[in-house]
Amino acid sequence: MNVAPRKSAGDPGFLRRRSSLPVWIDLLWRIALVAGLVSFVLVVHWIDRDGLKDNLDNHISFIDVLYFTTVTVTTVGYGDIVPVSPQARLFEALLVTPIRLFVWLIFLGTAYNLFFRNIIHRWRMARIQADLHNHIIITGFGTSGSEAARELLARGADASEIVVIDPDERALAEAEALGCNVLCGDSTRDKTLKDVAIHRARSMIVSAGRDDTSILITLTARHLAPQIPISIVVRNEDNELPARQAGATTVINPVSFAGLLLAGSTSGRHIADYMADLAASGGRVKLNERSVLSEEVGLPLSAIASGLGVRIYRGGRPIGFWEEGARRLESGDHLIEIVAGDEG
Repeated sequence: MNVAPRKSAGDPGFLRRRSSLPVWIDLLWRIALVAGLVSFVLVVHWIDRDGLKDNLDNHISFIDVLYFTTVTVTTVGYGDIVPVSPQARLFEALLVTPIRLFVWLIFLGTAYNLFFRNIIHRWRMARIQADLHNHIIITGFGTSGSEAARELLARGADASEIVVIDPDERALAEAEALGCNVLCGDSTRDKTLKDVAIHRARSMIVSAGRDDTSILITLTARHLAPQIPISIVVRNEDNELPARQAGATTVINPVSFAGLLLAGSTSGRHIADYMADLAASGGRVKLNERSVLSEEVGLPLSAIASGLGVRIYRGGRPIGFWEEGARRLESGDHLIEIVAGDEG
């Protein structure tokens, strides 16, 4: 699984992809490459063995050539056997030295891929998990998920507070470019959601692309974090009720919403424009939800000074601005108000 910390705007993006070769084949071709390079140097040393000098007995045998080759390819040598002819010294300087460096890179790369990468990855993942508090989880970074992330950022959310889960590395690369934390995994599994500290998250957005998968993710999330608000995108109207029964706090059907905008446009050419303005963060007006203030208790909804009150949620029940319950605000009420947007 890939977990990436928030990156600054100047950092380059990296598209990570798992190797298609099995680990043992990858290891074998590295060994074969090293063996081929050593064999090449061994053959040249044997052909040009007259250019070498053994300081012990002045005799160069095949064992001496094999020993000298392995020593010079892996180290700078011990000085017991040395090149003395000009062509032997040129070979050591121009070919053996680069081969030595290349072999060491192969050794270090193999050690990193097989051993150290997992250790470093786990350490980085533990550090990121420790920092995840009051964050927002987005499962699925397709059209809806990516637009939700961009809208959150436009509304002032910090990218380090957003965690994106998706099995597609291309989608994760896009999310990582925004500065979000990313995890490559299956959101229907308990372990995946535990890895992103769902029990400490403040909300979750589910947009898996398939209604059945999104509902299964919602069920998984709800049993792990019973109190977390979950917003889910479904594309079939028949799946709205199952999504709520699975534990979704908010169910959004983009097809139905588009239908509302289209229907509204037939009654007045500005209705759809105003509804879109309310939904976006960069318009002249926007919707805001907040708890009632202590100094507002007892006042009518129309008397709030922060915006235009349009709805009250009292004990989970919606109360319109025209209803009797809106004449007096109570402690614990949640207000929906229209406030000035960024362009207001």
